[in-house]
Amino acid sequence: MSFSGSYRTGEVDILLTPLPLQDFVDIPEKERLIQSGQRHYSEMLSPESLPSARYLDVFRTACVINGERMARDCLRLAHLIAARRAGAITLVSLARAGTPVGVVVSRLLNELLQRPCTHYSVSIIRDRGIDKVALNHILARHPAQSIVFVDGWTGKGVIACELASTIADFNTQHDTAIDAGLYVLSDLAGVAACAASCDDYLIPSSILNATVSGLVSRSILNDAIGPNDFHGCVYYAQFAPQDQSQAFADDLVSQAGKLRLAAAEPIDKDAAARVSRQFIAESLSKYGILDVNLVKPGIGEATRVLLRRTPRLLVLRDAAAPEVAHLSLLAEEKGVPVHIDPALPYYAVSLIRSAADA
Repeated sequence: MSFSGSYRTGEVDILLTPLPLQDFVDIPEKERLIQSGQRHYSEMLSPESLPSARYLDVFRTACVINGERMARDCLRLAHLIAARRAGAITLVSLARAGTPVGVVVSRLLNELLQRPCTHYSVSIIRDRGIDKVALNHILARHPAQSIVFVDGWTGKGVIACELASTIADFNTQHDTAIDAGLYVLSDLAGVAACAASCDDYLIPSSILNATVSGLVSRSILNDAIGPNDFHGCVYYAQFAPQDQSQAFADDLVSQAGKLRLAAAEPIDKDAAARVSRQFIAESLSKYGILDVNLVKPGIGEATRVLLRRTPRLLVLRDAAAPEVAHLSLLAEEKGVPVHIDPALPYYAVSLIRSAADA
């Protein structure tokens, strides 16, 4: 089964299996199970809570400050996709950070660029790959050459590499030729096939969880999912009164419709990749970290840590920058220590607390 979350019917087919609101694991226990190797992160879900009134104000401010930039980058991505695909386009966003971007980009392709586009949102999980049941569902309805994968941003590039690896295996096993290239708004790791920029900027949708992503949780892959099922999720219907998803997408589409794209500045993916590799290596050494998965660079990834994991430290380049106001507030609310590093190549980095930390 597919559903559209809290988006209008036709804006996205979310290829996830809604699961009951049960078996939540609190964040400290989830962290212990993940880091001890007893459970994979995708097998568990911690309950989400609605943002505080102060935090919601920060989200609204982020929309005012950077909504136009996100709209411009969505429009740029739509043009880049249109230039690289002939005929109808099958947009496949990676749930869930890619879902709001996919909703906007697909509408821009359909409504502004007059390019027929169907949008699906599917699960991809680190170390476990893309949802092959969902992929087969799409291929039964659309040609492989029409598929374009979309996400919000890259952090270290882990998901882009996961996508490339699992699609390569899928192509070999099924004699298909799906292009595994990832299209994103911001490519910090320099690994995307196509990006609107390589800048670490505040993408407003990165601030919220389900209430900006169609009321859908991150994806789940545990024993509740059968071999012929899509990966799972929880649908937070009870959050509907506070949902921002549809209004946020509508506003971005409206803003994009009023923009004229100037020539894009050249993107230096190689430089972004070098900065990323050097930063990760230095961070592992500086903070005594053995697991690279505990380092989360960039605003988007840093935000996810403070919302969903057990943070050890939040590092900011400039605590007064409006781009990190929401992170400062989250750190205050959750009692997370903050370190200022003016030499940081990104606006923000979060470090996840290791099970070995005192």
